[in-house]
Amino acid sequence: MTGPVHVSIADLAAGAAGAPLLGPDGAVRDPLVFVDLAGMPGDAAIVADAVRQARESDRILIGTARGGQPPLELVQALDLTLGTSEAGRETVDVADPEERVRALHDAVTSHPQAALMLRDVLRTTGELPVPAALDVESYAYSTLLGGEEFRRWLAARGPRPGPPETTEPVLVARDGGRLRITLNRPERRNAYGRQVRDALVDALEVALLDGGIGRVTLDGAGPAFCSGGDLGEFGTAPDLATAHLVRTRGGAGRLVHRLGSRLEVRVHGTCVGAGVELPALAARVTARPDATFRLPEVSMGLIPGAGGTVGVPRRIGRWRALYLALTGEALDAETAHAWGLVDGLTGP
Repeated sequence: MTGPVHVSIADLAAGAAGAPLLGPDGAVRDPLVFVDLAGMPGDAAIVADAVRQARESDRILIGTARGGQPPLELVQALDLTLGTSEAGRETVDVADPEERVRALHDAVTSHPQAALMLRDVLRTTGELPVPAALDVESYAYSTLLGGEEFRRWLAARGPRPGPPETTEPVLVARDGGRLRITLNRPERRNAYGRQVRDALVDALEVALLDGGIGRVTLDGAGPAFCSGGDLGEFGTAPDLATAHLVRTRGGAGRLVHRLGSRLEVRVHGTCVGAGVELPALAARVTARPDATFRLPEVSMGLIPGAGGTVGVPRRIGRWRALYLALTGEALDAETAHAWGLVDGLTGP
């Protein structure tokens, strides 16, 4: 495995990131390129060519900025910029840029197919209506379910028992025009498995069909809002087409979006995978100070598949969404609020 590839803006403008992505054997070559934004060329034509090359490149392009102010058009054309002072949602402030370069390089080169597909989905769906964007996300997710990177993760994980059946995976309580929906698998940190998903969909459909319900709140019982998909169910769909239809037509993402301003999601504790993705599709999200947010799917050879490539970038931008998904690291509640992933912080 080679080390990180670094190019200058002039190199980028000259086509340094434009070589064929695939080798003769179909393997991905250099999926990630870092662009040094420190030394700005004085020629505006070079910058314009760099912007064009960035938009057309098949690779993930991450800028590294150490002082100065690179042109906004170029920063926006890249997939992410690492900096020591935040200038906007295209940039992530990092204390040690070199350490972040190594971490991102390792993440992408370990799972290049998932990382590249994530980048392409984020660049494709930003202007699409939410239902269409959810479909694109799911097409990509189903593709990766059939890929070698996900098979490798499944093999390393080994057999895992499915979740035990429960009688009330979701609690629903109505008080006049208000409906409260509570994920109710606290012993599994409200993992988003089949039972929880189906019961949540039923409750959300009730809220949509009943015009007398003016306000809906969604929260979770126990120490965490939702720890993401139930790992025991990963890879158990009968086929990839069925998996797509279950995710999109049988999942909660579309319904959360359709409820619009009527729905508020209140999160706390661990929010992983679907526990981040579904709230991000809601009109309002509040978090307790102990909440953390994490998107680990790329490390499994997948991309977020419950709406994360749709709701998260609409809140924080595709650049920071890429950063969260590539690193798989937890984001604290205060930073999530500053970025706009949540709309407000509540008391403990």
